Amino acid sequence: MENFPETAEANRRRANEIIADIDLPAVWGSIGAEVRQVGSMRMGLLVKHRDIDFHIYTETLDIARSFEAMARLAANPAIKRVEYGNLIDTEERCIEWHAWYADRDGELWQIDMIHILKGSRYDGYFERVADRITAVLTPETREAIMRLKFETPDGEKIMGIEYYQAVIRDGVRTYPEFAQWRRRNPANGVIEWIP
Repeated sequence: MENFPETAEANRRRANEIIADIDLPAVWGSIGAEVRQVGSMRMGLLVKHRDIDFHIYTETLDIARSFEAMARLAANPAIKRVEYGNLIDTEERCIEWHAWYADRDGELWQIDMIHILKGSRYDGYFERVADRITAVLTPETREAIMRLKFETPDGEKIMGIEYYQAVIRDGVRTYPEFAQWRRRNPANGVIEWIP
């Protein structure tokens, strides 16, 4: 049987090693950005899908400066692929970056870096979501979330907020219940929910 807290802690340690190796805060800091961790790692719920999430804030969204930071990150030989998305003209007011890092065991980690305009709609929002979820988690709901994440089939794309909302708000505890819950609650874009 999987020891979820132990797995989450091991993943947190490995993720911190990766962050240090690519020097992520300093690289983004070099263009004047403020780096904040969000997502499952911030909440201690990083179990199966190896992803590290950051929101990166600047006073302006300068594509060239954003590329400058990413070029520095991509110079690390462990970065194997990078994807870019321009969402500057959407309500999200951001530049999306996704990088894949091969760790010492050859495992790929996805690093999501969402470069957001300070003062825009989502400035600080997902940090507040993560902090609130962390505050309301009980040992039982934490275990349920980690179990559902672990039982999710490889290749299935599910946003973390779906797990949290299903378990915390709606009492879902098993993967079949979760699959039904998702059919009744389809994810269309950004899910805005805070417990």
